[in-house]
Amino acid sequence: MNEINVNKILLGIDVGTSSIKVSVVDTETQRSIASATFPTDTEREIKSPKPDWAEQSPEQWWSDVKAAILETQTQNKYNPKNIVAIGITYQMHGLVIVDKNKNVLRDAIIWCDSRTEKQAQQGLQAIGEEKSLSHLLNFPGNFTASKLAWVKENEPDIYAKIDKFMLPGDFIAMKLTDQITSSISSLSEGVFWDFKNKKISEDIMNAYGFNTSVFPETKALFGVHGNVTKAAAKELNIPEGIPVTYKAGDQPNNALSLNVFEPGEIATTAGTSGVIYAVTDDLIYDKLSRINTFAHVNHTNEKNRLGVLLCINGTGISNRWIKNLMDENLSYQQIDKLAASVGIGSEGLLFLPFGNGAERILCNKQVGAGFSNINLNLHSKAHFFRAVQEGISFSFRYGLDIMRENGMQTKVVKAGKANMFLSKVFTNAFVNTTGLSVELYKTDGSVGAALGAGVGLGIFEKPQDAFSKLELLETIHPDKEAVKIYEVVYQKWKNCLNVDLG
Repeated sequence: MNEINVNKILLGIDVGTSSIKVSVVDTETQRSIASATFPTDTEREIKSPKPDWAEQSPEQWWSDVKAAILETQTQNKYNPKNIVAIGITYQMHGLVIVDKNKNVLRDAIIWCDSRTEKQAQQGLQAIGEEKSLSHLLNFPGNFTASKLAWVKENEPDIYAKIDKFMLPGDFIAMKLTDQITSSISSLSEGVFWDFKNKKISEDIMNAYGFNTSVFPETKALFGVHGNVTKAAAKELNIPEGIPVTYKAGDQPNNALSLNVFEPGEIATTAGTSGVIYAVTDDLIYDKLSRINTFAHVNHTNEKNRLGVLLCINGTGISNRWIKNLMDENLSYQQIDKLAASVGIGSEGLLFLPFGNGAERILCNKQVGAGFSNINLNLHSKAHFFRAVQEGISFSFRYGLDIMRENGMQTKVVKAGKANMFLSKVFTNAFVNTTGLSVELYKTDGSVGAALGAGVGLGIFEKPQDAFSKLELLETIHPDKEAVKIYEVVYQKWKNCLNVDLG
């Protein structure tokens, strides 16, 4: 092997919904020196054995993690012996359950699953709306707590075998280290954390009848969560004993990747789902729980650092759906070119991107996706492509207005130049619909996870130091004339949404 870099290196793992991304990052340059995605030619399916269900196999995640790590090694760009720490980021709000032998008891119930309406309402009624919001900063909704309650009620034989429940990243860490741990941030994203009492919520425990024995050990997010076992080291061709020193959900991690840590700083992403994530030091909550507040990566019981999260489930998945429906052989670059050939507003064609489960910004209603004002004599494939991208940007605006109602104000957001932000049509629609300037950076979740591991190991004194060399690629500002045009179209879109909401 030609060892190109002899500095200490970090391994970052991103457990996404569609695929696994792994990056190997040099601690000195803070840049990726090798990366791989698996699978490469397809996207992992979301199993839906019943309507509103969404599941994936945790063991498939692990298989894909192994394949991606081994693929980075075939690139001959680093020596695995130089890896000093591992960081993990993952799709949020999932539920993985294992028995005492650490065997998976059922497929993971993932973030966009909507089966738990009954359990969510039961939990909310037991706790009360005011107390749920003031202590948990959220309603139980379709988060991990209500998913665990669903298993308890509907699969009691499986529930009886549970030794520990985990979030997706905790499972990958377990496969690496044979240890099961959590953090305040992870517990808060599952709606298990009481922010006022600064401990696991007794209200949630009592409402659902959970036993404390099923909870993982709570550790500092930046810190050792276990060391790579001999068996895992052999499978991955890496040294035994490497520590896992960072685990965070994909949205807090995206913010970390963009050097967003302090109140007033905001990050956004537009992958399978879309998110705006604003950092605050106040215990903010929305009275209808349309936006959600979780502990950020640098939150502690002594210093509040909270992430206020706006989520749209049907973001990139809508763009992929229309691509596959119209012409799966087209590239996303070709789709963008076609969309750009149509003017703002898609000549009256409107799209609601709400077909991927219950939407929190719509009070957990399932509105469904759909087009309005189709003109059979006018609208072409290009119109549909543009309408989808504009509809997604309008959903961001709709959610952003909810954040503004709750006191969040900003003029600039940061994003990685990836996923839908690779599209000029979408990016311009986002900027001119929301009125926000967007700074696009060269980074991604797996790189952020790797650098987070460096923070956890103590290579960087504070989190901001790990991103001192973050590269700004471009800044897109709103255009006054385009803002006026988009405002008219947005109001038509909003009226269409209100009709559908009844």
